Amino acid sequence: MQGLNKDNVDALVKTGFERHQNDELDEAENLYKEALKLDTNNAEAYNLMGVLKLQKAEPELAVDYILKAISIKPVEYFYETLFQAYVRCGDYKGIIANEEIVKKQFSNNFSLLFDLALAFKMEHRNIEALKYYEKALHINPMSYEAWSNVANIYSMEARTSDAVSAMEICYKLKPKDDDTAYFLSIDYFRTKNYKKGFPLFEKRFSKKVAFTSHNKTMSDVIRADNEWKGENIKNKNIMVYYEAGFGDVLMYARYLPLVAARCKKLIFMCPKELTKLFENNTHLGVSQFVDTFIPNNPLDVDVHASLLSLPYLLGLKGDDIFASPEGYIVPDMDLVEEYRQKFFNTDKIKVGIKWRGNTTFDKDRVIPAELFNQLIKVDNTQFYSFQTFEGSEDIRKLDDVIDIGKDLMDFSQTAAALRNLDLVICNDTSLVHLAGAMRIPCWVMLPYDVNWRWHTDLSRCDWYESVKLFRQKAIGDWQSVFDQILLEMTPND
Repeated sequence: MQGLNKDNVDALVKTGFERHQNDELDEAENLYKEALKLDTNNAEAYNLMGVLKLQKAEPELAVDYILKAISIKPVEYFYETLFQAYVRCGDYKGIIANEEIVKKQFSNNFSLLFDLALAFKMEHRNIEALKYYEKALHINPMSYEAWSNVANIYSMEARTSDAVSAMEICYKLKPKDDDTAYFLSIDYFRTKNYKKGFPLFEKRFSKKVAFTSHNKTMSDVIRADNEWKGENIKNKNIMVYYEAGFGDVLMYARYLPLVAARCKKLIFMCPKELTKLFENNTHLGVSQFVDTFIPNNPLDVDVHASLLSLPYLLGLKGDDIFASPEGYIVPDMDLVEEYRQKFFNTDKIKVGIKWRGNTTFDKDRVIPAELFNQLIKVDNTQFYSFQTFEGSEDIRKLDDVIDIGKDLMDFSQTAAALRNLDLVICNDTSLVHLAGAMRIPCWVMLPYDVNWRWHTDLSRCDWYESVKLFRQKAIGDWQSVFDQILLEMTPND
């Protein structure tokens, strides 16, 4: 009878597995469950149910089934499935809880070591993550994913030369992959090796998206066959179009006068939020601005280029990459006076703050607004919130702050208000670039994982003389940044 029962169970599992392989998941699940009714200690059926639940996007249930399988029969490939389920759940602590088992029993299993390294990385335990990535790479030195993660950790830990070496290996493994080329360019930029970085940076996804988008609205102007490659354009009209965020546009606007000096006419497709500000800055050399979405008039354009490609196309090298006219963004002085009378008529030190930018990409740059209260208490200061839109509701967490942000609809207004300040203190956002371009003192609060443009030596800011950089001492540790800034604001206390 027992033998018959086992035969029935084996037949059910086998048929279920066949259905499973044919993507007949509901039928396979029913067969596995039927097998488990007959044999509640069938580890293989429990594991297969876990795999099936992963395929059905039910990772929590998958974990339950696989743990049951392991409790009956703790074999290696069950742990592989378990770790995959934990990854899908985002339960990295669950993987780390099995560290000793991996070390003692499965120390030569690449998959388990890789997932363990990933878990430590996701838990911001980078040193331990590197240890297990190194063990995994000893087993499989050709793993692109492992080298890519190692490079990411090195970048985060400001081990920039190591990050470059790791990404160079990734590029050798995938020499035709544009994303790999882009990430390698970013690591080159961190080390200020723009000579190697610029050509690879041309592979970036944002440039492709910008070209495709603008090509749809003005295919007669922006085409694949009339892209500027850096050749002589003395007698040609060029359209420069924006890509990426407002901060990038403000930072790269320094190159517009250099392009204007080389061409017959410079046309700039600018985000509408920045157009009015740029129109007031005629020294940038732009002859015509084009609305972001709707072309105003027929355009006489010979060649086009992306704004972020300009330093490469201009052939800039060394410190010339960072050079810019002194205070290359100037506000409307009538508007400056209007804001002064309305908000800034005080003898106190006037400090503008912002704690949040676009959270679509970089949530680690968001600062809890209430932490600014410790700065607000500094004597003889008046603080002003420049937070707009998303996050502006957090001003209710602050004491004695004047809300400028609710009145700011574009960067022309923001620039006029900024000109009245003695200091800006904010997260890594477009406000930094506007303040820097205007030569206004600005203290930037950086996360532990620093953006490439601030390079490795944070004792100075290469892009803006008026900007000072403050970095977290540990991942997520904003208080350490506020401690540094408090020392700057109260040096004699």
